[in-house]
Amino acid sequence: MNQDGPILLAYDGSPAARAAIALAGDHLQKDRKAIVLSVYQPLESVPFIGATAIRLPADVDEQIHAATEKLAEEGTELARQGGFEATGYVGNIEGTVWETIVSFAKGQDASLIILGTHGRSGVRAALLGSVATAVMHHADRPVTVVPESFVRAQAG
Repeated sequence: MNQDGPILLAYDGSPAARAAIALAGDHLQKDRKAIVLSVYQPLESVPFIGATAIRLPADVDEQIHAATEKLAEEGTELARQGGFEATGYVGNIEGTVWETIVSFAKGQDASLIILGTHGRSGVRAALLGSVATAVMHHADRPVTVVPESFVRAQAG
């Protein structure tokens, strides 16, 4: 891992992801290279329980990809506002979202991964999983996580 490598900012448009980028801008060196990654997950890769009869538009995956590109652009602009020399990417899913983030960070030789968490617990966490937790457990480089509770505390 290259200590001078770019910072990977995983961005999904959530308040915690926005706060993670803002905090990174507040606490890290200005003009540092940053990569903003939004993960594209085609609908066919999302498990649906008992929803086989739903009819979806033929171009639904194109719509999802376009929305993910907009997320990457939004996150990139936030990173630039925070003082980073930022580039946005849409990462095509490699197994799961967390695997995509970890693999992308390794491929870009990122020195740090920063992301927000949705603060799921209990049954929701068991069913939906936690991208942030999985990234923390599987990344071979430092990970900084901004919890949803931090965002709520700042707002209140």
